[in-house]
Amino acid sequence: MRSLRLFFSQGCPAADITNERPGLRRSQRVQKLGGFPDPEPHSSLSSKGSRGWADSTDGCLVSFPGGFSQSSTHTQRRSDEACTSGQLVVASRESQYKVFHFHHGGLDKLSDVFQQWKYCTEMQLKDQQVAPDKTCMQFSIRRPKLPSSETHPEESMYKRLGVSAWLNHLNELGQVEEEYKLRKAIFFGGIDVSIRGEVWPFLLRYYSHESTSEEREALRLQKRKEYSEIQQKRLSMTPEEHRAFWRNVQFTVDKDVVRTDRNNQFFRGEDNPNVESMRRILLNYAVYNPAVGYSQGMSDLVAPILAEVLDESDTFWCFVGLMQNTIFVSSPRDEDMEKQLLYLRELLRLTHVRFYQHLVSLGEDGLQMLFCHRWLLLCFKREFPEAEALRIWEACWAHYQTDYFHLFICVAIVAIYGDDVIEQQLATDQMLLHFGNLAMHMNGELVLRKARSLLYQFRLLPRIPCSLHDLCKLCGSGMWDSGSMPAVECTGHHPGSESCPYGGTVEIPSPKSLREGKKGPKTPQDGFGFRR
Repeated sequence: MRSLRLFFSQGCPAADITNERPGLRRSQRVQKLGGFPDPEPHSSLSSKGSRGWADSTDGCLVSFPGGFSQSSTHTQRRSDEACTSGQLVVASRESQYKVFHFHHGGLDKLSDVFQQWKYCTEMQLKDQQVAPDKTCMQFSIRRPKLPSSETHPEESMYKRLGVSAWLNHLNELGQVEEEYKLRKAIFFGGIDVSIRGEVWPFLLRYYSHESTSEEREALRLQKRKEYSEIQQKRLSMTPEEHRAFWRNVQFTVDKDVVRTDRNNQFFRGEDNPNVESMRRILLNYAVYNPAVGYSQGMSDLVAPILAEVLDESDTFWCFVGLMQNTIFVSSPRDEDMEKQLLYLRELLRLTHVRFYQHLVSLGEDGLQMLFCHRWLLLCFKREFPEAEALRIWEACWAHYQTDYFHLFICVAIVAIYGDDVIEQQLATDQMLLHFGNLAMHMNGELVLRKARSLLYQFRLLPRIPCSLHDLCKLCGSGMWDSGSMPAVECTGHHPGSESCPYGGTVEIPSPKSLREGKKGPKTPQDGFGFRR
């Protein structure tokens, strides 16, 4: 009978087994492995006050087919002679247990999965006499890591922006000084929760950094009046206009707001006035900007802003700034999404060649990259826990060295969690399932560090393909007297144009290099010098 023991390596949270393996998602995923686990826990191990499976966030997984080892003080159950049953034990760091029973060889299937999983390493047992015939196995779980040599050289040099540091950036008039340094600090360290409501309006360009405290207060009064006029316009619609508005906008808004962030205390409960505020903001925005109107998912963007800014009018204008002034948000319009995907494809071609080649092998469906559409449209809101998602938002809103940091976030996710796609040659629908299962199980801080490293390497390139020209065009030079713009090399893909619209040049190999080289002339995408 096989006894499978699974322990987490030091410093690795217990949730990592579900975080890093899409195929193992708590009890539901265990059941899919086969073996018909018994849903009732082992009665002799149910500790008083132990948390349920769904609530457990720390601990390790251990399984003992046929009962515990002889050293256990608990009652040992004898397994069947065919050795087809056993138990999976979920143990917390406080030695609380939850036991699931497996039958019909299900535990063997589970151990096979662990043996094949790249983050799972079989360990040598200290007492080999316990299991000379492999009836007992022990595994160590490791999570994806980013060596310090592969991080941004300024990583960990900046702390989270707190009250004291924020006040140091304000002069006696309330104007923000050293704005470039402020954005850099936010890019690396984020913003303390206590001052988000004060700092976010600057990042979302509702307030100008040059504005004084008095000017901002006057602006708030003016914008509050404008907001009231927008709302009055909505409430004054004719019956025909209201029917069309209800059909095209309000019906969808009403469905979305009641299910947006309901786990957040700010929106929890029936008849919550904050939910009604969010509803009014979205309806009024559709009136303010009828060309955009409302699309599903906008409520996911408004809710965190309202929860931090608190004021309805201020939140509305922050949302206007988010939609108008940041490239971070991709509207659902086809041309906007295609532009984002074009840049992302080119970044992958430059930074992650093997993954890009896999996409190419899948044809047009693969190059559409359906797995990342939700990332872009909802700004990673549904891919990470809220605290990590908001840190990603702040890093993007900082506009440090690029206006397209969200694309580097996408590449970082692929770089960290996309190896299985290549190794298993996943099809388009399987890729969608793979990354979809990773939602809420990825390490947001690790992704941020990787994305900052990718941006750093990109900025060091002496030349870039013209297809990525815009990624470093819009950001200013900051505190430097000169900008940083690498040479542009034309990719040659400009239908209807005889020359590169970005002034890129095509490197033409000399006759000597053509004679000496055995691999032929270098293509524009070769040799950009990106560290793999």
